[in-house]
Amino acid sequence: MRKILPVIMCGGSGTRVWPESRETLPKQFIPLVGERSTFQTTMQMLEAPVFEKPIIISNKDYRFLLADQLREIDAEADIILEPTRRDSGPAVAVAAGLAARRSPDTVVVVLAADHVVRDRAGLVELCKKAGEAAAEGFIVTLGVKPDSPATGYGYLRPGAPLKRGSEVLKLESFVEKPDQEIAQRYIDAGYFWNSGNFIFRADVMQAEIAQFEPAIAEAAEAAIDAAEKDLGFLVLNAEAFARAPKKSIDYAVMEKTEKAALIPADIGWSDVGTWRAVWELSERDACGNSIRGNAVVMNAHNVHVRSEEILTTVVGVNDIIVVTTQDAVLVLSQEHGDQVKQLVDQLKIENRREAGEHKRIFRPWGYYQSIDGGQRYQVKRIVVKPGERLSLQKHFHRAEHWIVVRGTAEVGRDEEMHLVHENESIYLPIGCKHRLTNPGKIDLELIEVQTGSYLGEDDIVRFEDVYNRG
Repeated sequence: MRKILPVIMCGGSGTRVWPESRETLPKQFIPLVGERSTFQTTMQMLEAPVFEKPIIISNKDYRFLLADQLREIDAEADIILEPTRRDSGPAVAVAAGLAARRSPDTVVVVLAADHVVRDRAGLVELCKKAGEAAAEGFIVTLGVKPDSPATGYGYLRPGAPLKRGSEVLKLESFVEKPDQEIAQRYIDAGYFWNSGNFIFRADVMQAEIAQFEPAIAEAAEAAIDAAEKDLGFLVLNAEAFARAPKKSIDYAVMEKTEKAALIPADIGWSDVGTWRAVWELSERDACGNSIRGNAVVMNAHNVHVRSEEILTTVVGVNDIIVVTTQDAVLVLSQEHGDQVKQLVDQLKIENRREAGEHKRIFRPWGYYQSIDGGQRYQVKRIVVKPGERLSLQKHFHRAEHWIVVRGTAEVGRDEEMHLVHENESIYLPIGCKHRLTNPGKIDLELIEVQTGSYLGEDDIVRFEDVYNRG
C-alpha cells in the first residue's frame, strides 16, 4: 500500500461553541474533550506509518498558534497559509495542486482539524481501504451512520459496492442539510451523514475541480505558483487566491461528480459542532452531569458546566449547558444548542468585542490579557515566552509602566538597555522607541499600566519585527 498524504483543514472559527471558541482562538485549538486540542489529537492520529508528513492549510492569523501546538506534541508538518478565507473548495484545490506537484497519482486524505474520532486505529484502517479506491480514480468520503435525524449534516445515499467484497460503496447522491422530517426519511432509507473527510487522487480531484469550477482551479494554481516562504510558512499569493469563488467542496465537486464513493465509518466520529456534542463526548457522573474546571453542581441532571477560573455553581436544574469564561457566561438549554451561532451573529451586530475576541490575546511571542481599565488608563498582564521578543515600537498617545513579577526582562528604551528583574519596574514615556525581550529560560511575566489619551491597539509604529508583522 502506497503512503497517503494527509491534509488538515484548520481555518474555521467554531462559533457554535462560543464563548470558549472565538475568532482569536477557535475550537480546533481548544481542549474541548480531553487534555489536547482537537487539532493536536488529529495530528497524533497521523503518526501511523501509512501517512506521509502532513500538510496543514489554515488562515494566516493562526500561523503561530499552529506552530506552538505542534511544538507541544513534538510533531512536524508543512503549513500553508491562506491570505483570506475562501471556504473548503479552494482549500481542497490547493491541497490537490500541492500533492500533484509531488506526483499526480498521490493519494490524499483531507481531514478537519476540529473533529473528534474515538477509534483512531479504525480511521487509519478506513483510510487504507478508501485509499485503494482513490488510487483507482474514485473520490471517497467517510460516511457516518446517523444516530438521530440531525439537520446540521449533509446526507449520503449509498449504492452498491464498487466491486465484489469491497467495503467502499458507490455514492448515488449527495444531499445538503435537510429539515428534520426529511432527515428522518433519509435515516429510514439507510443514508449516511457526510463527515466532511475525503480521500482522493490528486490528479482526479484537480480534473473534477477544473471541470466544474474552473475559476477555483485557476486561482488555486496561480496562488501556489506565486506563493512565498515567510518564517517557515508557505503563504499563498493573496491576489490570486482572492479570485477563487467562496464555495465548499461539497457544492463545488461532490454534488456533481460521477466519481463519488463512500466508505461506512463506525469510528466514534463527531464534528463537536454544539455544546451538547461536547457534553455527550465528556465523562459524566451517575446523574449525567459533566464538570470541567472550577464548578459545583447540586440536585441537577444532564448538566454540562465549564469554567476556566470563576467558581460556577448550578443547583436544581436539568438539561442545560453553563460555560463561564473570563468575560462571558453562556447559559443554554440542551435542546437549543444549535442557536449559539445565531447568538454570536447578534453579538457581532451589536459590535460586542466578546463575539470574536477573548480577554487573553495570543501573539507569536506569548500573550497579553486585559485586567482593568478606565477612561485614561489600562492594565494588562503580559507573558513572553523564553527567547522571544516584541517588536521595536513606539506609541504617540500613551506612556507605559512595566512591573516584572516573574523572570527577567531585557528592555531597550531609546538608546538605553536595561535588565529588569522580579519586583522591579521601568517607565516608558510617550514617544520613546522601546522593545521587550525575554532573555531567560522561563516565561517572563509582567504587569503593564498604560496611561494616555488613546489606548487602542492601533496606536503603534513598528520599526523592526522578527515576525514580519506590519
